[in-house]
Amino acid sequence: MAKKIVVTGGCGFIGSAVVGLLAERGYSLRVIDDLSKAESRVERVGSPGQVEFIQQDLTDADRTRELFEGFDVCVNLAAKIGGIGYFHRHPAEILSDNNKIYSSTFEAAMKVGMERMVYVSSSMVFESTDRFPSKETDVDRIPVPLSAYGFSKLVGEWYCRSFWKQHKLPFTIIRPFNAYGINEAPGDEIGYAHVIPDLVKKMLEGQDPLELLGDGKQTRCFTHVSDIAHGLVTAMESSAAVNEDFNISSPEELSILDLARQLHELCCPGKPFRVAFVEGFEHDIARRVPDVEKARRLLNWQARHRLADKMPEVVGWIRDHLAAGTW
Repeated sequence: MAKKIVVTGGCGFIGSAVVGLLAERGYSLRVIDDLSKAESRVERVGSPGQVEFIQQDLTDADRTRELFEGFDVCVNLAAKIGGIGYFHRHPAEILSDNNKIYSSTFEAAMKVGMERMVYVSSSMVFESTDRFPSKETDVDRIPVPLSAYGFSKLVGEWYCRSFWKQHKLPFTIIRPFNAYGINEAPGDEIGYAHVIPDLVKKMLEGQDPLELLGDGKQTRCFTHVSDIAHGLVTAMESSAAVNEDFNISSPEELSILDLARQLHELCCPGKPFRVAFVEGFEHDIARRVPDVEKARRLLNWQARHRLADKMPEVVGWIRDHLAAGTW
């Protein structure tokens, strides 16, 4: 019999990709989401015959336990999340609400006797690193993140290890690096969305010169959302992933300036590429690049999609939605 899986935050950008893949593989699914994010859509989680959806605030511990009863695994994506501007504007809300969600979901998983907690962390736990490429073991050796979001995701990793140590709740930690793909809406304000939808929206709306936060030399490894979903499900299905953590990422490092230049060729062909550098946010990390060897070695997983091959699809999707006025 297929395992029964509860997915928290399953209507969001990464969550809906994970739910889609789990549904394809025949799992019995319950998706719990409070639909607080603008891009969260119930229709993304599949038909009612495939997936059960429940709208619920997971800070309610009693209700969370009720909803976890009878399920084998929790894929835990629920969190307050956004772009770097969101992190700076709502630090108290991020810390408070995420901790409540962790306490509620981890305690529920422990009390109902789940087989595993698959916790979706973030590359932001490496916010203060000076070790490149960053290995999973570096998390225990580097200073803690300075942003509320990065710190809150690291706290979630401590929940994993603490609930294993005291209650023997097995875990797997997944750290996605800079997810991108269709179904991620750009924000209304700078920094509220992730960088790719943010830049594409500004270009398609005719911003010239294009405003870039900081000096544009910041580097990231952009990972297609389908690759992240595949990495997560592969880890969930693997006994080698029990009580382990994994960087799930493309190894391809790219500067924000070069990213903007490539996107400009798709959004504004034939027009000159002009950039204006504006003051960035306090915790805009200069470099973020992971070591992905552990996932390859233990899970036989690696990213399959290159950014250059998938960008036309993302640009087209955002262009269509802007033209339709759906944001």
